[in-house]
Amino acid sequence: MTLRLCETFLRRSLRFSTIRKLTTAPEHAPLYLVYVCVLFSGHQFSLLLKNPDQPQNAKSLKVAIVGAPNAGKSTLTNQLLGRKLFAVSEKVHTTRSRAIGVLTEDDTQIILLDTPGLTTPIKAKRHHLEESLLVDPFESIKEADLVVVLVDMSDKWTRNKLDYEVLKCLALNPDIPAILVLNKVDLLKNKTLLLDITAQLTEGVVNGKKIRIRGAEKPLEKLAAKRHSRHAEEPQSESMKDGLSQEGQDKDRLKALKSHRGWPLFKDVFMLSSIDREDVETLTKYLFDGAKPGQWQYHSEVLTDQGPEEMCINTIREKLLQHLPKEVPYGMTQQIEIWKESEDGVLDISIKLYVKKDTHMKMVIGPGGHLITRITQEAESDLMKMFLREVRLKISAKLKK
Repeated sequence: MTLRLCETFLRRSLRFSTIRKLTTAPEHAPLYLVYVCVLFSGHQFSLLLKNPDQPQNAKSLKVAIVGAPNAGKSTLTNQLLGRKLFAVSEKVHTTRSRAIGVLTEDDTQIILLDTPGLTTPIKAKRHHLEESLLVDPFESIKEADLVVVLVDMSDKWTRNKLDYEVLKCLALNPDIPAILVLNKVDLLKNKTLLLDITAQLTEGVVNGKKIRIRGAEKPLEKLAAKRHSRHAEEPQSESMKDGLSQEGQDKDRLKALKSHRGWPLFKDVFMLSSIDREDVETLTKYLFDGAKPGQWQYHSEVLTDQGPEEMCINTIREKLLQHLPKEVPYGMTQQIEIWKESEDGVLDISIKLYVKKDTHMKMVIGPGGHLITRITQEAESDLMKMFLREVRLKISAKLKK
């Protein structure tokens, strides 16, 4: 348990090195661990180090939530947790690395792996994105018991076809059960399209059975072969298993995916409304019902593996993405200058924004300092809800030379 947490802390501390400009040499790795430990409040840190309070008949399920950028993965994770812990915005690449949410009820623990939107190296370079955006989703799927593929129904340009990177993730891990979640269905004006879109995204096959829907495409025979599953009752797909075990056939199979719109091995399909809590509760029940006997990984009071400083940085990034145009927020970096508890018990936080261009500086400040004040107030309000305590936030901006 301790070793796993130390690995997580070290990974996150290295990620913060671009923010805090850490200069500790690699051979002084223990100092990184000490540094990261300081980031956590005493209670949060002690809970993460604490052995899980295992019930007698413990059950667990690790769920990787994947999808194209801006599909609503972090929003869904927040809804499943019943509390906002992960940053969300209408712009792509709000989530920059994998984070874990933990949902525990009675004897069952669900671990939600909130992953960055799947992207390509070219797009990552264009948006100044970290390598974690290319690696984390694929790594998360490998350790998951279930994959949730999220598709935004309000986006008419992407809703009729699964993103190629999503298809690649699924094709490389055919043994891991996957379900399709159609998000924001209430924003789809023509509801009759839902069945046709479902048919396209599933290649006309759900849980091994053909679905009779107008417009359904003929399933891709090689990919629609019965999946080899960890569950004994599911038939084995020898062709897919053999194909994916050989590197050459892997490349051919992935190349073939580019001409297909959907995935024929989904076990189930869910439709979620952005305003109806009942839909989320139905999905939550499905996850709990699908949990298998197995030990918990976290104490029942743990909600996330994120540290407070990381949550703060992500929250401010969310506000920058919401209020600034186009590429402006992607070129900004943050540095935490003050993080301390004041004498009156308020958590004082001071953040310095580093901006690349003078024109961008004027945008983030806004007329009369109005915009940066608004960003500060909104971020401060969110942080108080996250930390369940009073927070006094100060944000200033400086031109990066």
